Amino acid sequence: MRTGTIVKTSHLNYSFRNGVKTLDNVNLEVPAGSIYGFLGPNGAGKTTTLRLLLGLLKNQEGQLEVFGQPFGSHRIEILKRLGSLIEQPSLYLHLTARENLEIYRLVYNVSKARIDEVLKLVGLESTGKKRAKQFSLGMRQRLSIAIALLHQPELLILDEPTNGLDPNGIIEMRELIRKLNSEHGTTVIVSSHILIEIEKMATHVGIIHKGRMLFQGPLQELQQMKTRQSLLEIETSDNRRALEILSRQYNAQQTESLIMLPYEGKQETAVINQLLVREGIDVYALHPKQSDLEQLFIEITSDNI
Repeated sequence: MRTGTIVKTSHLNYSFRNGVKTLDNVNLEVPAGSIYGFLGPNGAGKTTTLRLLLGLLKNQEGQLEVFGQPFGSHRIEILKRLGSLIEQPSLYLHLTARENLEIYRLVYNVSKARIDEVLKLVGLESTGKKRAKQFSLGMRQRLSIAIALLHQPELLILDEPTNGLDPNGIIEMRELIRKLNSEHGTTVIVSSHILIEIEKMATHVGIIHKGRMLFQGPLQELQQMKTRQSLLEIETSDNRRALEILSRQYNAQQTESLIMLPYEGKQETAVINQLLVREGIDVYALHPKQSDLEQLFIEITSDNI
């Protein structure tokens, strides 16, 4: 498996014709062998960044390297080594999965045996004569990924691949991404605006907001930040007295019907519960509430001010 950094951008800037700056000094580093979760709200600059990585937009300012080579002077070589799915799948809906793959097989100049391999890999080997227009959205997404995998790319770039999928489709997509990474050594960049989904599959995370990178690093670092920002919601038989007790040790606050305090994990939840029960207070609910993406943006932004 390749080691080091597989994608690197330095001081990447991009503005559209209306003068709006979409990317502002973006320094992206994607480790080889990782699942890199590229996280941010809609309009944050994720798709623009990925389009630049694929040469679908012309680079305006900054350096862009893939596989250790400058993209501008090695574009064809680099594109031969990566696969992508950006926005909606591009398929021939009147054709079967196998027929779609046959067309792209000729373009990529790979063996016919590879069609069976990728169909099995994405779980579409039993679709037979069923046409793509009869596929669910999740099946179309998987067929598009099968096309992107025909030439066995080292890097796979997926832009919001779970958009519009039902819960089963989301789980299938997540498991496919994990399998490609763990069993086939494929480095995957997957963009999303859903923090919890990225947490379930990524090894590394980059957070972009209003065109600026706010965080980049291993998933564990992001989870440690979330732990620091987590709150525990408590409902008891006597919230007023519970607040008095908890305030002796914790920075506790009371809302209309709950007590809220910062906490660091499950062990502390158990300690708080035991403390209240010893004082004769019935605990009706202990609900850990971790920071969502918007809260993380606020925290990270305030840390950088």
